[in-house]
Amino acid sequence: MILRLNGNTRIDNLRNYPSEIVEKLRALLNAGAAAYPDPRRDAFYDVENGSRAFYIHLCPNGKVWLLASWQKPAPVLAENPAQFAVAPR
Repeated sequence: MILRLNGNTRIDNLRNYPSEIVEKLRALLNAGAAAYPDPRRDAFYDVENGSRAFYIHLCPNGKVWLLASWQKPAPVLAENPAQFAVAPR
């Protein structure tokens, strides 16, 4: 799903991430972000943008809680593509 919020949305930074992280999340939500609902919790979402991911909660009062953010691992590129080849059976 695409999650888009207005520019005046308050983001509560519950883990005191640097302001750059909060502003990245704000810009992402203002532009419209791919969001994946947490199947175990209502109104909790994983939001991804390139190499960064966020875990947020959308509060009933319209605020966003930034609960976690992390750098996604870079894809592993094989030096020798044959090392990942599947052998025929």
